[in-house]
Amino acid sequence: MSEPGELIIEPRNGQPADACVFILHGLGADGHDFEPLVPALSLPKDANVRFVMPHAPRLPVTINGGMVMPAWYDILAMDLDRRVDENQLKASAQRIQGLIHQQMEQGIDSRRIIMAGFSQGGAVAYHATLTFPEPLGGLLALSTYFATADNIELADANRDIAIDVHHGNFDPVVPESLGRSGANRLKGLGYSVNYRQYPMAHALCPQQVSDIGQWLTQRLAKSG
Repeated sequence: MSEPGELIIEPRNGQPADACVFILHGLGADGHDFEPLVPALSLPKDANVRFVMPHAPRLPVTINGGMVMPAWYDILAMDLDRRVDENQLKASAQRIQGLIHQQMEQGIDSRRIIMAGFSQGGAVAYHATLTFPEPLGGLLALSTYFATADNIELADANRDIAIDVHHGNFDPVVPESLGRSGANRLKGLGYSVNYRQYPMAHALCPQQVSDIGQWLTQRLAKSG
């Protein structure tokens, strides 16, 4: 199977990137799904941020009758605990970590690399970030769940990472209880987590987009 690649958006101001934000899409989508989000974030003009939006491979998905579609991993059952193919999830997380290393090799400080993920992509983002051996700049979990919480091997490097978890109160796909449970599991593991709820379904809303822009601006603010 060939690598599905990724969408890369360079800084809008034409300057070389000195920071990077990864955004992992949800089931059945691709990296272009969040392309319109970049200008909507209203980041400062001097924010030299590269956005990397990887495309998931095409896999048969059990809960969709075995239909082949873009997926980071197979979902075996839509029960409250979300039974998933953890080996596939971890393989996707490993691929994302390889892309992070590529950004570091291009001169981006790991502390200026932020990981964000929506729905299925958020489960991969959790695992990729919390097991990464170098300190990262932040984790943004959107309408998602902590699928590998029971057996994850946490990396000490990101024990103090800033984590923002967002979820819609009316999400019919990933219940809000799953988002809250993930945040609580993280807190139980000693992480500091900011949890935000929004009056929306399985999507992003304008207030959330504004909050994401402000959060990214704070995380990537240059000192000195």
